[in-house]
Amino acid sequence: MAVKVIANNKKAYHDYFISAKYECGIVLVGTEIKAIRQGKVNIKESYIQIKNGEMVIVGMHIGHYEQGNRFNHEELRDRKLLMHKHEIKKLEKEVAIKGFTLVPLSLYLKEGKAKVEIGLAKGKHLYDKRQTEKERDIKRDLQKEYKIR
Repeated sequence: MAVKVIANNKKAYHDYFISAKYECGIVLVGTEIKAIRQGKVNIKESYIQIKNGEMVIVGMHIGHYEQGNRFNHEELRDRKLLMHKHEIKKLEKEVAIKGFTLVPLSLYLKEGKAKVEIGLAKGKHLYDKRQTEKERDIKRDLQKEYKIR
């Protein structure tokens, strides 16, 4: 089972505490999958909404496919995500009641199909971000010291 990661959202790990991760499919049209295979994707500023019992990714940018003709896809359209209905309802409750949000963490190809890993996230405060950076720096310094010895 070969998995090829196309795009990561490192900003999500910096801005949010990720409590759960889910894998879902994505509905693509026209030349979008070809542009994804070329790596022309940006998910940093995107987020996920639940509308009418369906999950939609908003703000995901997929660049134009160069060999596409005048029927090339729209770059910033809302794209539907594919999950089981009971999972969507569960996530909808979490978002509504507990103040979580849904963010895309990565986009990858799995067995030729585009998949999105989404995370159930809660926002970090500024002091939380500083604490995370401090812990990362300490871990990095310890690795350097261990490597020198």
